Amino acid sequence: MRRKDEWPEVDELVIATVEEVIDHGAYVTLDEYDKRGFLHISEVSSSWVRNIRDYVRERQKVVLKVLRINPEIGHVDLSLRRVTKREKIEKMLSWKMERRAESFLRSAAEKLGMNFNDVYEGVGLILEKEYGGIYDGLERVAKDGVELLLRLGINKDIALAIEDVVKEKIKPPTVKVKGVLELRCFKSNGVDVIRNALLSAKKAVKSKTVEVRLYTIAPPRYSVEVIADDYKRAEHVLQKISEAVLENIVKMGGIGSFKREK
Repeated sequence: MRRKDEWPEVDELVIATVEEVIDHGAYVTLDEYDKRGFLHISEVSSSWVRNIRDYVRERQKVVLKVLRINPEIGHVDLSLRRVTKREKIEKMLSWKMERRAESFLRSAAEKLGMNFNDVYEGVGLILEKEYGGIYDGLERVAKDGVELLLRLGINKDIALAIEDVVKEKIKPPTVKVKGVLELRCFKSNGVDVIRNALLSAKKAVKSKTVEVRLYTIAPPRYSVEVIADDYKRAEHVLQKISEAVLENIVKMGGIGSFKREK
């Protein structure tokens, strides 16, 4: 992972790898920064520590909080006991996502025959500034396409290469809403009437970011599911589909109702 040259800030959460454990503490390297730090035994746990190796060991990845920084002597004091369980989980997840994002930038750099650092500085730093994290920015690219990168002033060839990598690796988060249609038609061709009412409504939805699923539960009940990138759009399409089906079934001589499922 690319390491930053600057110093972390006081109270910042950092990912560290334990290098050496001694009786009164542990020396660590900061994975996100080109720095080393020290975890004193008094900052390992809120309770009495009989054996520090019960809490940290060599080569272990830990989430620590920065207590003090002394750039003159290159020293960073760290704490384990001041990191909550929730902070640990969130920081570790964020760190893993950023590592994944860097691997995508490396893939794009290799595809273009460019130096990784040039791509990182020309894209990664811009996304980090704009969206608070590189991965968050790349997720937006997966959703909105190359236009997002071009609007940020990123070179077109680099933007297209990144879009190719991202769309292959990142599936945008989706939501699913659903409901149940009850459809009846007592004509001799009632089955065809119901099928046509469902299919014609589904064909009316023309969007690459929305998926509509219709299937039989048990006649006269039919399930309709809408998968989209946000709830507002999903709810809109679900309402549009259900209203279209009911309108179609009535026009063709049938009856129907719709119930939204939670």
